[in-house]
Amino acid sequence: MTTERAEERGKPPLLGVLGLMLGIFLSALDGQIIGTALPTVVGDLGGLEHLAWVVTAYLLTSAAATPLWGRLGDLYGRKGAYQWAVAVFLLGSVLSGLSQDMGELIAFRALQGVGAGGLMVGALSVLGVLVPASERGRVQSVVGVLMPIAFVGGPLLGGLLTDRLSWRWAFYVNLPVGVFALVAVGVAVRLEKTERVRAPFDWAGVALLTTGILGLTLVSSWGGTAYPWTSPLILGTAVVAALALAGFVRAELRAPGPLIPPALFHSRNFTVAQVLGFLTGAVMLALIGYLPQYLQFVQGASPTTGGLLLLPLMLGMMGTQLVTARLMGRPGGERRYPLLGGALAAVGAALLLLLGTDTPVVLASGLTAVAGIGIGLLMQSTLLTSIGAVPREDMGAAMGVVTLLRNIGGSLGVAALGAVYTTRLTAGLEARLGPTEAAHLTGGGGLAPASLTGLPAAVRDAVGTAVTSGLHGTVAGGVALATVATAVACLARPTPAPQPQPEASAAPAKAPAARR
Repeated sequence: MTTERAEERGKPPLLGVLGLMLGIFLSALDGQIIGTALPTVVGDLGGLEHLAWVVTAYLLTSAAATPLWGRLGDLYGRKGAYQWAVAVFLLGSVLSGLSQDMGELIAFRALQGVGAGGLMVGALSVLGVLVPASERGRVQSVVGVLMPIAFVGGPLLGGLLTDRLSWRWAFYVNLPVGVFALVAVGVAVRLEKTERVRAPFDWAGVALLTTGILGLTLVSSWGGTAYPWTSPLILGTAVVAALALAGFVRAELRAPGPLIPPALFHSRNFTVAQVLGFLTGAVMLALIGYLPQYLQFVQGASPTTGGLLLLPLMLGMMGTQLVTARLMGRPGGERRYPLLGGALAAVGAALLLLLGTDTPVVLASGLTAVAGIGIGLLMQSTLLTSIGAVPREDMGAAMGVVTLLRNIGGSLGVAALGAVYTTRLTAGLEARLGPTEAAHLTGGGGLAPASLTGLPAAVRDAVGTAVTSGLHGTVAGGVALATVATAVACLARPTPAPQPQPEASAAPAKAPAARR
């Protein structure tokens, strides 16, 4: 019924579509914009040991809130759910910019993530009922371009704002864009009232999923750093997370209106695509989060220049996604392109192990391109496989699952590989400078790129070596994850080429008989 009404409306309002596209853009942009500003943030607020949580808190709450916003839209209206998500996102953005210590920043980033979880899912849900089928191809291509632009522009914009104004403007910049999106959707989008879902809200599913995601993130972040892997706290948290996720699966199988319909995973290719999306999110966000550390501390790049030096990585992702969208329609693409993407991502991440304290800056920047091409292949191929593997009526739920698992992968990847980075960095500083000086640099807010110019050469060299060691640990984890993704891609089933229909040739022969 919804699709038919969309067809009758004709072309959707341009202003309303723009407002929805801005929500998608903000959702992707804000996961990347803080990366190049993080060294300056730590230098200003202190608390290097909590560095990963500035990114992880956003990704964690965004992932947990994604199916929640989708369900709220089904129950109470898609347009209203999207607008509330934008409002929560803007509130979190303003409060993040006003943060006075790392604890406040992490808490407000978590609030911002709650709103971000509804931006993409809410926008796609509204577009699904607003845009007629004749216009969906054009809109999908615009969405496909917006994501890479956000990935390219996020680090660059974050660095530029940090250099010219303050790292706080990486959050304040969301305000005018978000307000315009709110007004545009409020004025231009008019959805016909349709019968809403009458099933009770799945509160048990929300609680169990959130508990499981939080538990996994804490284990990956604390294990081996704040607490030993065998400590009662880590083991207990892992058990709680496992029980919560097992309970979530059981609850979804029984719930009359589940957050995540289990029937989606009856498709083998859809399931494989979600595992690949999970692994891709981990590799991508780990590299984007920690390469700026190397570029600023070791190469001496400013935040703006650090963003520019990531352009080969980002342009590799963007160009590959645009090409892959055309190639995936060929038979066997569901398996061929994820395999190629996983292999290139593994090779590209392995190339980053060549980075050292004396690597020329141009070479350091160029080496990131191969990983970007591989990640772009994985991202676009898994998205298009997910779209093609489910019926149209389940498209909204499927996109919620895609976003959820990619964000969870990014959250866990940043937390786990961030713990590796911090451990190796601290160990390297202690080995070169001693525990006292290392503790002063990492815990007292003194480890910022700008502050290195006033330190002795021996300290600068020690910091460069330690940061490089930390990056190597993160990159090695990325190689392992990309290798697993390559193996998982082998499980996808290629879709056979469509066979010619015999009815087409038989039709002319039947026509004369009918005329008789």
